[in-house]
Amino acid sequence: MSDDEQHNHTFEAASSGASLTYPMQCSALRKNGHVVIKGRPCKIVDMSTSKTGKHGHAKVNLVAIDIFTGKKLEDVSPSTHNMDVPNVSRNEYSLIDIDGGFLSLMLNDGSMKDDVKQPEGELGDKLEEDFNEGKELLVTVISAMGEEAVISYKEAPKN
Repeated sequence: MSDDEQHNHTFEAASSGASLTYPMQCSALRKNGHVVIKGRPCKIVDMSTSKTGKHGHAKVNLVAIDIFTGKKLEDVSPSTHNMDVPNVSRNEYSLIDIDGGFLSLMLNDGSMKDDVKQPEGELGDKLEEDFNEGKELLVTVISAMGEEAVISYKEAPKN
């Protein structure tokens, strides 16, 4: 194997280069911010700091809700340690069609996005009902760590 051959690597990746998470010191986290607990992207709903004994570090107690499943998760970490924070983005798309539990959404550039699941429960039922009435709807999709979910929708403004 020549020197050139061992340096010729092929990387099969199609990402924008943005990481799914970034580190942040525990003491810098804030309520209503986001954090990764047990590998899940969560929104912090409560946090408290407890001072420990003579030589211990202050600990941060986090209570957070998974942004996709709604499950409550808790974690305790020394305030000086880093925790992962998910890159969370929120986008609005025009709803074009509902087909087999998936939404067809139009992006701002006119291209189509067909891989977002119809939300379950009351939100999904109401969305389908309003869509079937012929209303033009804008759907808000939250995405983090490779997952996406519809969190709300509204009627498109009439021009």
